[in-house]
Amino acid sequence: MRWQLDRMTWAGAVVGLTMAASLAAPARAADQVILGAVLPLTGSSATVGEDQRRGIELAVEYINSRGGVLGKSLKVIIEDSGGRAASAIDAATKLASVDKVPVIIGEYSSGITIPMGQYLVRQGVVHINPGSSSPKVRDIGEYSFSVMGLDDLAGRFTADKIFKQGFRKAVFLAPNNAYGEGVTTQVAKAFTALGGTVVGTVLYTEGQSTYRRELEQLAKAAPDVYVYTAYGQESAVINREAFELGLNKTPWFGIYLTMCTSDSAPETVRGQTGIEVNYIGPDGGWYKKLYEDKYHQPFTTTFSGYTFDAVNIAVAAIKKANSTDPAAIRDALKQVAASYVGVTGPLAMDGQRQRAHQPFLSVKYVDKAVETIN
Repeated sequence: MRWQLDRMTWAGAVVGLTMAASLAAPARAADQVILGAVLPLTGSSATVGEDQRRGIELAVEYINSRGGVLGKSLKVIIEDSGGRAASAIDAATKLASVDKVPVIIGEYSSGITIPMGQYLVRQGVVHINPGSSSPKVRDIGEYSFSVMGLDDLAGRFTADKIFKQGFRKAVFLAPNNAYGEGVTTQVAKAFTALGGTVVGTVLYTEGQSTYRRELEQLAKAAPDVYVYTAYGQESAVINREAFELGLNKTPWFGIYLTMCTSDSAPETVRGQTGIEVNYIGPDGGWYKKLYEDKYHQPFTTTFSGYTFDAVNIAVAAIKKANSTDPAAIRDALKQVAASYVGVTGPLAMDGQRQRAHQPFLSVKYVDKAVETIN
């Protein structure tokens, strides 16, 4: 059976349904199916975290407007990780042990998602990764699933793009965590295989007030392209200081460019190119309209559709299992994910429960926004 979101017009059915009503309205637990989420609503990735929250909000409205789950309304309890692993695990502990949720969605940073996911697997709670891409995500465990592709896929796409743009001497700048280590390793492997040379790599310590020393170190390598990836508020510092040092005279290529530019001053990132996970799949135009109608702006980042898909595929599994037992949901997810189509495209997963084919975009920062290019 092919699992696919019904794209029928439904906006009228959700008139009057608000976040307060769908996520936090008082109701007896017996009348609800309750899931959990841990997102970076504060901290360096707060801009992305808010967009992830919007995806969950829209998913709850969508599902409840169509009858809910197993005859009950859906509720998602969202906790803030603050962008810290310890806080994320505390939040997951509360959701699993106090709220007794069978499924938890999150986080965003691989360095947070991995330990949180490992904790959930030990507790027998289903974990759905909507935004982390380190290859180490594969090893979280059998209760963990990803609706976003990992960096072995992103690495090949990135290397191909920078090589085709004519760059042969690259330096890499990334956070010193599971994500940064994984993505730089994968890009370097693919880039050198094409004939390029990595002339410098810096994995920076997160949370610094300045990255001038790291930038000056990379500049000494005289690259023809800076390949970087950084969380929103940290990337704002990196981009400002690179601009002040005149390093923007050399091209910059951002891995997940909306993350790299969302909190940066426009003049510091103008003209940067990069890659992005695709905002929506071939049949996802209705979700783009839904987002814009509700929030009165274009997508802030590329990540809201992935939390929307995470909620919907969890609900599809609950319906197939006809149960909120985590083990039953896990088994049903393996079946549902084989042919599920979400707003970000087909979510078919490999034998390790990871999205097998991740669509990417080539993008450029132009006129205060990231635009798709060829």
